[in-house]
Formats: sequence, C-alpha cells, structure tokens
Amino acid sequence: MRLSGSITALATPFTVAGKIDFDAWQRLLHQQLEGGTQALVVAGSTGEAAALYDSEYEALLRAAVEAVAGRVPVVAGTGLSNTAKTIGQTRRAAALGADAALVVVPPYVRPTQAGMEAHFSAVADDGTLPVLLYNVPSRTGSDMLPATVAALAAHPRIIGIKEARNDEARMAELLRLRDAGFVVLSGDDPTAARAMLAGADGLVSVASNALPCAMRRLCDLAREGRAEPTAALDARLQPIFEFLAVEPNPIPLKALLERMQIGHGLRLPLLPLSQAHAGQADHVATLIPPLEQACRDELAA
Repeated sequence: MRLSGSITALATPFTVAGKIDFDAWQRLLHQQLEGGTQALVVAGSTGEAAALYDSEYEALLRAAVEAVAGRVPVVAGTGLSNTAKTIGQTRRAAALGADAALVVVPPYVRPTQAGMEAHFSAVADDGTLPVLLYNVPSRTGSDMLPATVAALAAHPRIIGIKEARNDEARMAELLRLRDAGFVVLSGDDPTAARAMLAGADGLVSVASNALPCAMRRLCDLAREGRAEPTAALDARLQPIFEFLAVEPNPIPLKALLERMQIGHGLRLPLLPLSQAHAGQADHVATLIPPLEQACRDELAA
C-alpha cells in the first residue's frame, strides 16, 4: 500500500431532512473516479465523522467500497480520542473492506509526544489495516512533532503521514523521512503544490470534492516537477482555496456541493454558510466548470 497523488477527503452529503443522501453519495463517488482521483477518504473531518452514527459510518464505507470495486484505495477515518476505541473502529473499517486507516492525533485529550507514539504504535500493532498518520493541530489541539513521526515511520504497518500544517519548514523536515515504505502527503490545499514540488507524494484534498480533475492535474504537474504549469494552475485554483477557508471546513465546501446538486446542509453544531459569503460562493461555483473542462481537454489532447 503506497498512497500518492490526488486523494479526496470526501464530504458526506445529507438530504434536506438531515439523513445521509446515498444517491448523492453515489454521484460524488462516480465523479471522483471519472475525474481521476487516486484514493478516497471516507469519514474524515471533511466527512463530518464526529456527527455520524455507527450505522451510518458503516453504510457509507460499505457503499464506497462497493462502488469503487478496487479501482482506487478506500481509506477510512478511524481516529478517535481513545486508543482502544480507535483500534475497534479500525477493525470495523477493515471488516467493511477499507484498504487503509487514516488515524488522526487523538483530539481533545492532548497527549504527550510519548503518548502519541504509544497510541499509533498500538493501533498499528493490532495489524488490521495499514495506518496513515494525520497531524492537524488546528482541530486536535496537539501537534505531532517530526521526531515522533520519525520514530513511528519505522513501524512496518505505518505507511505515511498526512500533514495539515502549512509550514514549509515542517514539511521539509518530514520529507527527509520519505522512503519506500513511508509517504508524506500534504493536507493543505493552498500550499500543496509547493509541498509536492519539494517532494511530497501527494495531497489529501478538500477542494477535489468539487474539482477532481483539476486537482489530479495539479498533483500530476507538481509531482513531475513542472514548476511553471503547476504555478499557473495553482494560481487559478487559489480563489477557490481561499473561499473554502472563509468558514470552518466543510461549511464552504458543502455550499459549493449544494450548488452542484450534491447534498444539502450539515449537522449541528455546524451551520450552513452565512449569507455574508453567499455571493462569494455563487461566484466560486462559476469558476469550477471551466477549470474542470480545461483539465478534461488537456487529458484528451
């Protein structure tokens, strides 16, 4: 298992009544595969995992595994605030057919670096799925330092890290850990091109929910070291990235997806995009079709 390229952290579409919209879920999965996405993350933070019931988590993951049918890896978000519960969730994901587990630094409890190392080692030792580490201090309240990552990278069941900090120096430290069994993935759309040009293996993206083809193209260009076309495409994408950060993720993304007829709304305590940003959402939605078409034209040429 070596994850690389354009990886989508999938949103979870809901109906107007607040149930999971499985028809919209199937459309989203189809669009991702058609757009060239190279792996899919189910029930990560973008997927509102904390708001899902166990039965919903299982139904989403089962439907994704069936729809993908082995064409790309399906990565399940399994990280929780407790180690035993994380192991249990990882076992559940394995039984449902996931290919790997995305395991976040335990949120809220703020473990020490030694505690993080013990947590991830225990999950990996259980052996049910390959483990992708996930560091996102803005959500968890804790920052996993490169020395801790280096210790964990030696574990044969830990296959890489998704680093969501937009710190260039931090990424440079992590890139020194890359080898045949450990990948480094950006988790930050606005700085991902820079990270991949520096050697990162790919991106776990929010924007690719709405722009699967364009984000695949960005990843391909950057990973090939083609700096000028990478910069040109990245510049066209930046207004979309900026919009996706005007309120906490996935609020702006859900507004775009709703304009694409993929789902409605979020679950409390998340509220729909505020009216102050509605005009920006309308404008950004008009930028997406030409970007996707240009990508498809390039691939067809």
